[in-house]
Amino acid sequence: MSKRLISINGNDFIAMMMSASKHLSRNVNKVNGLNVFPVPDGDTGTNMNLTLTSGVEELSRRPSAHIGKAAEALSKGLLMGARGNSGVILSQLFRGFAKSVHDYETINCVQFAAALQQGVETAYKAVVKPVEGTVLTVSKDAAKAAIAFAKRAQTIDELMVEVLDKGKESLAHTPDLLPVLKQVGVVDAGGQGLIHVYEGFMEALTGESDYDHASDAVIPEALGAFQVGAFAQKPQVNPGHEPERAQAKLATEDIVFGYCTEFLVNMIPGKTKGLVFNEEDFRTELSKHGDSLLVVADDDLVKVHIHAEYPGNVMTIAQQYGDLARIKIENMRDQHTHILMEEAMEQQQKQVSKTADAQPVAAVTAAPQEDRKPYGFVSVAAGEGITEIFSSVGVDVVLSGGQTMNPSTQDFVNAIERIHADTIYLLPNNSNIVMAAKQAAELTEDKEIIVIPSKTIPQGMAAILAFQESSNAEKNTDAMMQSIQHVRSGQVTHSVRDTSIDGIEIKLGDFMGIQDGKIICSEGTLAAATKSLLDQMIDEGSEIVTILTGEEATDEDTGVILAYIKEMYPEVEVELHDGGQPVYYYLFSVE
Repeated sequence: MSKRLISINGNDFIAMMMSASKHLSRNVNKVNGLNVFPVPDGDTGTNMNLTLTSGVEELSRRPSAHIGKAAEALSKGLLMGARGNSGVILSQLFRGFAKSVHDYETINCVQFAAALQQGVETAYKAVVKPVEGTVLTVSKDAAKAAIAFAKRAQTIDELMVEVLDKGKESLAHTPDLLPVLKQVGVVDAGGQGLIHVYEGFMEALTGESDYDHASDAVIPEALGAFQVGAFAQKPQVNPGHEPERAQAKLATEDIVFGYCTEFLVNMIPGKTKGLVFNEEDFRTELSKHGDSLLVVADDDLVKVHIHAEYPGNVMTIAQQYGDLARIKIENMRDQHTHILMEEAMEQQQKQVSKTADAQPVAAVTAAPQEDRKPYGFVSVAAGEGITEIFSSVGVDVVLSGGQTMNPSTQDFVNAIERIHADTIYLLPNNSNIVMAAKQAAELTEDKEIIVIPSKTIPQGMAAILAFQESSNAEKNTDAMMQSIQHVRSGQVTHSVRDTSIDGIEIKLGDFMGIQDGKIICSEGTLAAATKSLLDQMIDEGSEIVTILTGEEATDEDTGVILAYIKEMYPEVEVELHDGGQPVYYYLFSVE
């Protein structure tokens, strides 16, 4: 679409949305890195991308040269696939746009600007408590500029230049409107995502592909060296310790309502006798149970997004009006803690020096703490990378051990004695080590010892991430026990003899896939075993696959695995870490 258009039809609109989806997709990590509001969970880019992908897929299924019909298809797809605050707001921007152009086969500059404005109005209406300095502000300022310029614009691309320029200016000023952005040194993540959408529009309209960096052009003076889409580089005594992720500059305990809750309500009139659905009353009632509430009613369907501390209460209210579908509940404290773990791990990898005189069953620990503290942790791990991960998230003593080298009861007792804490959690991370940990607990009299019976490294990591310093021991124990039930663990190793287990024939030298302690496949190659294992571990509800590479894993083998996941499970996020563990080529966790 390189010719200059005085109007656009449905086909032009489809090309613009396809281009927007492409631009947003390749900038997902960039947008995620900016995400600190409303909670620092680092998923704004992912949510916007998945939302837009859903809309474009629906648009592809229902293409039309009539822009009203094309926009309607997009809007339906966006609503069905909307994820997170940012995704829902994006869906509402285009829902209003679709309503504005509903009766048009083509639209000119004035009509395009009016559609952008109606999108803004629809989005603001959907958000119970609109906050300025977010994507709402960026969309509002861009639409306002479009309305003012539309009558003078000769072509749609000329109008979009104005929209993009004003949008970038608005984005650059979001830290002046939202203090948390200035505190951390970033612009609004959702606003940045919208700018990438506009950049996609521009490329489709002009045929030029130099808009990827357009959003970096405006630098807010208040942030010094800050660049839009990059992290602030503030002067530091030790600049190497500056967090690379914006979320790492905030505290997990600042999250008041911990669960991002989303679902659809398929409305059933009269489901509850005497109860009639009213969108405003419904929104008011739900607002009592959390924040970041968005309620979008569309014919016989209602989309709900809320950050709540008790998601069940919200869904009980909604269920009075119909059946619930596409339920998604995410623990945002866990998401944020996971980000902190990654940040700390990376810093640890840069700073930790290797202990030359490590014992066969070594304890890797921080300097002894003389002051008694409320909680302490002992974990078992094999491999330097895994040891560093546990150390970086607060484990006091990491005992070296695993399948082929089990720490003894005495090793646990010695580790417990080194920790000056009232309550100490033990994470054995292997079924063969749980008993030794329990015996050590029975032998300790002056401290409360709690054994979390984690049987795999992923379970141990999930447990430590579920711990909350502000909670008491009972609540933490319950949360940690629950966490190990919700993570799927996988391992790949090789066979040392011919055998048959659970109907699976295993030959010497075969590669075995093990899920939660059970051998589920045996193949002649590492790639085949790994793919078979992942196919059984990953399902439609899976969101994150974490891979810990072993000491025998090669870059080539790892590349094959990453390519396979990307091809077969494109919506799954992959996190790769060097575990350095012996015996197992790879350790996997799926959440």
